Amino acid sequence: MNLATEHPLRYALVNELHARPSPRIIAPATAVFVAFKEPRDAANRDRGHDLAHLGELVSRHGGPRPDPEDSHYQGQLGRHELKWESHTEFVTYMAMTPGLPIRPFDPSAAAIFPDAWQHAAPGKRVAAVMIQVDLLPDDPAEALARIDGWFARDSLAAIWVLDETAMVAGDFRIDADGWMRFAIFVRPGTSEGRVGRLVHRLVELETYRAMSMLGLGRARGLGNRLNELEPRLTAILESMTDDAQPAEQLLHDLLAVSTELEAQAVLHSFRFGATSAYEAIVHDRIAALRETRFLDRQMLTEFMRRRYQPAMRTAKSAERRLATMLERTARAAELLRTRVDVERSAQNQKIMHRMDRRADMQLRLQHTVEGLSVVAISYYAVGLLGYALAPLAGRAGLDKTLVVAVLTPLTVLGVWWAMRRVRAQFHDPGSDDL
Repeated sequence: MNLATEHPLRYALVNELHARPSPRIIAPATAVFVAFKEPRDAANRDRGHDLAHLGELVSRHGGPRPDPEDSHYQGQLGRHELKWESHTEFVTYMAMTPGLPIRPFDPSAAAIFPDAWQHAAPGKRVAAVMIQVDLLPDDPAEALARIDGWFARDSLAAIWVLDETAMVAGDFRIDADGWMRFAIFVRPGTSEGRVGRLVHRLVELETYRAMSMLGLGRARGLGNRLNELEPRLTAILESMTDDAQPAEQLLHDLLAVSTELEAQAVLHSFRFGATSAYEAIVHDRIAALRETRFLDRQMLTEFMRRRYQPAMRTAKSAERRLATMLERTARAAELLRTRVDVERSAQNQKIMHRMDRRADMQLRLQHTVEGLSVVAISYYAVGLLGYALAPLAGRAGLDKTLVVAVLTPLTVLGVWWAMRRVRAQFHDPGSDDL
């Protein structure tokens, strides 16, 4: 094979399909599962801390060291087979061991994950599941009699899965030791791969259910904040119909509300997006179980419809409410900007009208000044001409007063004509004299 012809990511992408194989479990067996998540900004956490925490557990049990470049690990730790996976926001550990504890769901079955080691985890425990896998009795009602003492009847879901290959039961409650319990009864002869996939789907179902419901707390907090902002926004919108309210002040108040809403959108967008993605995975895992009713007990879809879906609808409702308020503020801002523009246009028109009046007054004043200028210039011109022509008038025997009287109207007309020529040149756009 010529590697030069291969895309550099081809092998990496194919290997990703096989990076997280499902475990292989032979009944009876016990599986213990924990998931840890950083409380804040888990997607950008330092994954080196996760690997160090895994390495501490592996070293304690003398297992093979994990590859620091891998996002998954699978190895034998004494009697337990450990499976570790790193995800976008959390890491998971699942330990599987043959056989069942002496007492059902005995906490000692989780001894591979010591309390001190869990407390030292870089994140907080978001899921902890203990699963017992046993063989299905010949009479399925015997399994039902056994699980009645393990789970709370009011929330118990017991179902056939995978075409009645196995029965799964759980109440989605946390016991006194902090574990959520599931019981699986498989028919004799069920392959270990199928049992392993069933266990894997259950722990994924619980993990993604927990991760998706993180959005519920965010939704409630956001709802309280929106309850504070909505009256302010409503008051601003109502004030927009009052012409006495200054538009620029309303726009300033609206900007403050809009800024707060945008901040809330940035703060919650990732969590709400993750909630929707995790919810889709939960429904996918439920569909993959292909459940049918076991005797007269509650089905998993019925439990989720009554207990889980309301939480998801609450998160989606808060997200839609935030988006709606953002749209309202955007429309209100456009209306206010339009109102401000109209008011400014009216002000500009008034200014232009005043400027026109001032220009007209200046023109009238200019005409007045021009008339006075003609008189003043004519006065000095007649005086100069009188002095200049006085000697000539004396020789010709003419009276100087008569000469000045004749020159006065001619001089005034000449000055007036010259002033009009000058003014015409100033107002002629095609003139090159200026």
